[in-house]
Amino acid sequence: MPQRSAPVPDSVQSATQGAKLPMAPVPQAATGTAVELPLSQSAPVVLSLSDAIAMAERNSPRLREASAISQRTTAAAQTAHAYSNPSLEVFEGEQYARAVSIPGIPGLLQHYAAYQTIEIPSERRARQSAARFQVASSRAYQQAVMFSVVADAKRAFYSALRRREEIAHAQENLQLVQDLRRRVEVEVRIGEKGRLELTRAEAEMARAQFMVRSARLEYANAIALLRVAIAAPADANLDPKGDFSPSITLSPLEQMREDVLRAHPVVAQSQADIQRSQATLDLERALRIPRPTAYVEYENQPDLRFWRAGVTVPIPLWDRRRSQIGEAKAAISESTAVLDQRRLELISALERAYEQYQLADQQVTSLESGSLRAAESAVDAAKAAYRFGERGIVEVLDAQRVLQTVRGDLLDAQFARQSALVDLEELGAMSPGARP
Repeated sequence: MPQRSAPVPDSVQSATQGAKLPMAPVPQAATGTAVELPLSQSAPVVLSLSDAIAMAERNSPRLREASAISQRTTAAAQTAHAYSNPSLEVFEGEQYARAVSIPGIPGLLQHYAAYQTIEIPSERRARQSAARFQVASSRAYQQAVMFSVVADAKRAFYSALRRREEIAHAQENLQLVQDLRRRVEVEVRIGEKGRLELTRAEAEMARAQFMVRSARLEYANAIALLRVAIAAPADANLDPKGDFSPSITLSPLEQMREDVLRAHPVVAQSQADIQRSQATLDLERALRIPRPTAYVEYENQPDLRFWRAGVTVPIPLWDRRRSQIGEAKAAISESTAVLDQRRLELISALERAYEQYQLADQQVTSLESGSLRAAESAVDAAKAAYRFGERGIVEVLDAQRVLQTVRGDLLDAQFARQSALVDLEELGAMSPGARP
């Protein structure tokens, strides 16, 4: 029975392009400022990570499809255990005498017969084994789809959090630039500053407004992707709430590699496919043995009655099932090659996610402990110097740009670390409960 291959973990999908939505101010706890986020007509639905996962598991069409495949193979396994049904023949008619020297006796003519195909034990065992391994393969596929659906929901959830934080950063930057512009405008009006300072402030404010609009568009796209990942209703106004996971210490790579190759569903599915192909080969070989059909009949004629029994055996003269056996052997080779390929893909994905987590974690630690504090201190110093007239607006704007760049780098590193952690969970290298 043909079946789909289990999905192998892949990198984060790019966000789809979303339409512009009406905006409404939403308080942002991290900055204390109002952040305009996309808003639908319905009331906001506060969504935690656990809520997103539960909604994905409950509504995902991919999971329903995988469950239907598993149910179909289970029904096919029950069919493989069924015995062949017997056949019954009943004939009834009239017998007429012909104008011959010794005619037959006219009267009622009755005929009864029953047939039963006799199954070969080896054929039955091979058929049941193939169905059993097919069920195991479909269940492994269903588990792999579950891993993939949950991982996609997590990636989409954290992507929405990331875009939301970008809006907060852009809004905070815009507020600072607006304050500077108002101050410069007053100074230009009373003659303390030249017109060039105001032009610079207005240009920087236009740039900050563009960054806010871009962040809102990215957030709208992230929400659209989240809605698809968790199969939420089209009119649901999702409001994700959560934080990125803190740093953890990973197990050695060698141990993770062993765990992934031993327990990942795609490996289990490939192994079950190999066993199913072997059982199919055994079945094709067993089908070369003729299946006899036992029959018994009884006939009632006007002048006599008789019964007889016998066996019908097909003779495998023209078809020795060579092509079917060759096809089954090729299926074994194909399943073995698929298993080897999936192992290579899993190892590659594991090493990539492991290295990404280590590098992203180092980058987060470095930015939090050094660059971010230095950039914040530089902004505070530039603002203080500007208030006392020791620095111009250019120095303040340059320091603010550096701070925004560092914040963006930190947010990217946090998301990369979180994405790598989700990849490791999808690979089965670690369980979600392993997080602190």
